[in-house]
Amino acid sequence: MGQRPEPRDRRNAVTCGGCLLSAVGALVATLVWAASPRTARHMGGGFEGEGTDYGAVLVELPLVALAGALPPALLALVIAYLVGRRSDLHG
Repeated sequence: MGQRPEPRDRRNAVTCGGCLLSAVGALVATLVWAASPRTARHMGGGFEGEGTDYGAVLVELPLVALAGALPPALLALVIAYLVGRRSDLHG
């Protein structure tokens, strides 16, 4: 009952959580980008797609997904490093 998890298990849990947060961050950033008025203006197009700017999708979408995924991944990396470092110092 009072048994503490192994440091490696805690580090793996934090890393797995970081991957999950990155996926959620990329999804949320993509959905926010898709719902923005700026994207609607580029993708709205006219008759038979005239005026549709597919460059917005090809250039912006990967950058938006990356911008949504990187901050949670970096935060999880720092937390995993600190958890591993703390367990090395105390264990």
